[in-house]
Amino acid sequence: MTPSRPSTTWAGHVAMLAFSALIAGSFSLGVLVAPMADPAALSAVRFVLAAGVIGAAALATTPVRRSDLSAPWRYLVLGLLLSIYFVLMFEGLKTADPVSAAAVLTLTPAMAAGFGRLLLRQQLSGRIAAALAIGALGALWVIFRGDPQAALRFEIGPGEAIYFLGCVAHAAYTPMVRRLNRGEPALTFTFGTLLAGSGVLLLWGLAAIRQTDWTALPALFWFVMGYLVICATAMSFVLLQFASLRLPASKVMAYTYLVPSWVILWQMALGAAHPPMTVIVGVCLTAIALFMLLENGRESPTA
Repeated sequence: MTPSRPSTTWAGHVAMLAFSALIAGSFSLGVLVAPMADPAALSAVRFVLAAGVIGAAALATTPVRRSDLSAPWRYLVLGLLLSIYFVLMFEGLKTADPVSAAAVLTLTPAMAAGFGRLLLRQQLSGRIAAALAIGALGALWVIFRGDPQAALRFEIGPGEAIYFLGCVAHAAYTPMVRRLNRGEPALTFTFGTLLAGSGVLLLWGLAAIRQTDWTALPALFWFVMGYLVICATAMSFVLLQFASLRLPASKVMAYTYLVPSWVILWQMALGAAHPPMTVIVGVCLTAIALFMLLENGRESPTA
């Protein structure tokens, strides 16, 4: 395949910049609504609404083939992994600082690389491995709030610890998509995953859903839910697919490291003070990891 033209490559980078900013918003806004509802109930509402949005887009653009419905257990496995991730994310955001939680997310590429090696026998170049290590170091620096003594004592906040377990599930999800996909179109495959995840969450959070007085929730809750469904799910998915056709996988993955920086800007826009300089050092390390991954190789988008 011929290399992408510069204009399309830049369009892919712009798409991923927007993607990382939208994902960052889910941390800054999600922390506002996390205490308002049970995490399983909240995630169930998000999945059902997102499945409706993606399902409508899939039916409008991609005809469903009989083969797309084969081996439905695959969608259940992927839906379960995503359900675990989002439930633990909202549970963690009850107590975690949004910047620290975003830093935990930047550990996902390194964990995904480990799962990729285990499940797909994928190999990493030395440069990518070094970039992932630097990014992980920066993430840990932010998580421990720039306190070496806290790192030595392994003092992690309960919210960050809970969210980390969710990120393990998310890291496993990434290579499992490639392992389980049998040529289904991206929209159809995502719709199947969201539909299965909706079923898992409706069963998981059935009691909490019944106990929640949805009509009593403030307008802020529904505003944030709208953002999570439209911006942090549907729009981010479209942007990710757009960029994946124009950039190599390693460069798409690199933009995860921008999320903590975007969260800091989101927090400041919402009226919070900027984090201390000791934390900024860790964010800078994740930025270095980003540029190392962006400079890695000259491969085509299919590499």
